[in-house]
Amino acid sequence: MARRWTPQRFVTLRRIRVIACVIALTAAMVGSFAFTARKSVALNVNGKTTQVTTYAMTATRLLQEQGIDVKSHDIVTTSSGDRLADHAVVTVRSAYQTTINIDGTEVPFWTVATSADQLLGFFKENNAQAKKITVDINNVYNQLTGGLVINQAGPVTVIADGKTSEAPNGKLPAASILDSKGIVLGKEDRVSVEKDGNQTILRVKRVTHGEETRTVSIPFDTQTIIDPNLDEGQTEVRQQGENGEKTQVYSVTYVDGVAESETLKSETITKMAIDQIIAVGPAKPKTDENSNNSDSSSSDSGNSGDSNGSKDSDTNADSGSNESGKDDSSSNGNSNNSNSGNNSNSDSDNPGNNNSNSNSGSNNSGNNGNTNDSGNNSNNSGNNSNSNSSDNNGGSSNTTPSGRLWHPTVAQAQSYAAGAAAQRGWTGADWDALVKLWNRESGWKWYAENKYSGAYGIPQSLPASKMAVFGDNYRDDGAVQIDWGLWYIAQRYGSPSAAWQHSEETGWY
Repeated sequence: MARRWTPQRFVTLRRIRVIACVIALTAAMVGSFAFTARKSVALNVNGKTTQVTTYAMTATRLLQEQGIDVKSHDIVTTSSGDRLADHAVVTVRSAYQTTINIDGTEVPFWTVATSADQLLGFFKENNAQAKKITVDINNVYNQLTGGLVINQAGPVTVIADGKTSEAPNGKLPAASILDSKGIVLGKEDRVSVEKDGNQTILRVKRVTHGEETRTVSIPFDTQTIIDPNLDEGQTEVRQQGENGEKTQVYSVTYVDGVAESETLKSETITKMAIDQIIAVGPAKPKTDENSNNSDSSSSDSGNSGDSNGSKDSDTNADSGSNESGKDDSSSNGNSNNSNSGNNSNSDSDNPGNNNSNSNSGSNNSGNNGNTNDSGNNSNNSGNNSNSNSSDNNGGSSNTTPSGRLWHPTVAQAQSYAAGAAAQRGWTGADWDALVKLWNRESGWKWYAENKYSGAYGIPQSLPASKMAVFGDNYRDDGAVQIDWGLWYIAQRYGSPSAAWQHSEETGWY
């Protein structure tokens, strides 16, 4: 069979055709991908909407492309869910911090509300039985002036300087409303917004400072002296006591004329106190029949407490107490043991400090059993080197509260979460799901900790340090825990209802 001959030119052309086909196919695939990956997205940032074209697959990537810096408490929502789709709407709401009052506790609160009335409404959405909540707008007064209105729907009641009036246009910023009423704010005056039924109240509290001078009595002391010329038990007052006086000057802060706080500025003694002196007769020396009881008892071979007829009854007490380890006050005749003050285990309420109470008499173990003897009282503070050991608790601490919602009650935690969840749109079924979810996880306790996994806090963060992105005090601050927990649910599940469903199916979320 003859070999088929293929010219070199023919081989080259065939290779060119194959390469061209590959290039065409690749171009078609790239073009198809580009056509499908290219999206037109509506981007709304704080109420301002722009139409953008992007190849980003997620909202996070889109915001990075657009140079929009999103902070921890800002809220980002996407109409198409986690994956960015064509014609999706991405909404960014920047958070700012105000102060709310929950059950008398002032709590810094991050919010995206566009009006003070809306912010108060967030708390009412999920917590109809909540205590009255007030919003202190001092720290966002500039933002209020810049456009954050008080009431989007109706008039506002203005209370200032003991007078009440109505501002018909609640859509104005607080500064404009106060200006229209001729109310000029002082540097420290406080402005707050609260709801009373359907009424929105804009309240101004005047802060003033003054001084108060007070005269305070200085109680006299009493001194006792021994006078050998007096009979035993006889007393005489040698000098009558007289109280002194001092003048104190306080700097006082008044809120609407009522003193709120004060600081001691100066203190001057205007009259010295005179001590009262009392003379008493000395106690006459008496023969104590029992003072040498241990010696006399040990020398008496018929002593009922010395079953061995020994002269040293303490030796018998030692052998008995060291072997049995029990409290047996009848085991020897030493009921009035003179070494009671040297008991090496006298502080029975502070086992952690027993080892430090040893002293020169601690080798007399015969005293250990005499805990019922009034002369050997184990709480004798005169001989107890640990008289202040009541603070010997390794778990106690005097840590100064330094959080936004420091160690909240369950009610306070839920009141805070009600407003924070509502501003994400989580009301009704979503709120009910959140309550059930965190009831199961932690009982809404800020200190809840899973001893097996280490999950911690109201949302049971694992590890607890994840919550640090919302605040350093995540182990004690309920607000930090709740803020992180809501953010986690939004990122992972989209809503509390979805998180609850997952928890029902798997036992965790």
